[in-house]
Amino acid sequence: MTNARLGEALRLLGIGHEAGRVYLALLELAPAPLSAIAEAAGLDGADLAAAYGALVDAGLASAAEEGGDVVAPVPPAAGLEILARHRAAEVEESRITVGGAFESFRRQRLAAHNDDLVEVVTGEAIGLRMRQAWASAREQIRQLESPPYFPLPGATDDALATLARGVTQRVVYSRESLEHPGRLKDAIEPCIRAGEQARVLPSVPVKLVIIDEAYALVSLSIQEADVHNTMLIVQPCGLLSALMALFEQSWHNALPFHGRTTRPGGLQPADRRLLWLLAGGAGDDVIARELGISRRTLFRRLQVLMARLGAANRFQMALQAQRNGWL
Repeated sequence: MTNARLGEALRLLGIGHEAGRVYLALLELAPAPLSAIAEAAGLDGADLAAAYGALVDAGLASAAEEGGDVVAPVPPAAGLEILARHRAAEVEESRITVGGAFESFRRQRLAAHNDDLVEVVTGEAIGLRMRQAWASAREQIRQLESPPYFPLPGATDDALATLARGVTQRVVYSRESLEHPGRLKDAIEPCIRAGEQARVLPSVPVKLVIIDEAYALVSLSIQEADVHNTMLIVQPCGLLSALMALFEQSWHNALPFHGRTTRPGGLQPADRRLLWLLAGGAGDDVIARELGISRRTLFRRLQVLMARLGAANRFQMALQAQRNGWL
C-alpha cells in the first residue's frame, strides 16, 4: 500500500495528517526512540506530542518497553474497531444534523412560500422528468391514463423495465386510451401481460402519475388540441394527499381490464380480448379495428358468445362473463 493510500485511510478513520506522518514513520523505523520517529516525521515539541498522543489514544501506538523512550506500532484490530465505530457515530450524527437543518429550512420556507411544493415543467423537459420518475420508483406507481400523449420514445420499455424490477403498477385507463390508434396493442396490452394491474373508466378526471408516496406528475393537457406541453410536479403536501385519494377513488370505481392468464372454458384469446374491450366501454368500430375484423364479423362473434353464455343482450353477456371468470 502506498503512503498516500495509507494516509487517506487513516484520515477517513479520523487520524489527522501529522499523526498519519508519525504512524508512517513508526511502520518504517519502529521499534525506535521517539526522537528518531520525530525526526523522520519532521515534527517536534507540542506538534509531536499531539500527533503521537492521538495514535496512542486511538490504540495504534505505544511504548515498546514500560517507562522507556522506545516506541512501536501495536496490532491495530482493536484500535481500528474503536475508530470505525467512532467514525460511524460521527457520520450518523452529521446525517441527523444536516437532515434536521434541511427540515427546519423547509418548514420556514413553507411558512412563507408555497412555490417549492409545485414545480412547473414545460416542453422537452417533460420527457426527461417522466423517464426519471419511472426510474426512481421503488414500490408503486399509480396512474390515471388518458390522451393526449407526450411523444416519448421508449415509454413502454420504461414501464416494462419498472415492472421487471418488481414495482407494482396500477393504472386506470380512460375509454379514450383504448380507442387511441395503436395504444391498446403497442402500450397497454404489453404492460398488462407483464403484470400491470389495469382498470378502465369512461373518463378520468386528470392525467396523473404518482411515484410511491414521494411526488406526483400532473399533466396540464389541452385535450381538444391534443397538446401535452406542460406538467406539474407536486411534492409532499395536502395536494399530493388529495391526488392519492383521487386515484384510489377512481380505482375503486373502475372496471378490471386485465382478465386471467388462463383460458377458462376454452375461450379463444381473440374472444377474451373482445370481452375486455367491450367491458372497457369501447365502441363497435374500435373493437373491430383492434381485432382486425369487420363489423359484420364482430356482430357474429358477439352472437356466438351470447349464445354460449345464455345471454339475451350485451349487458347480460357481460354479467355472465364476469361470473364465469372470463373478465
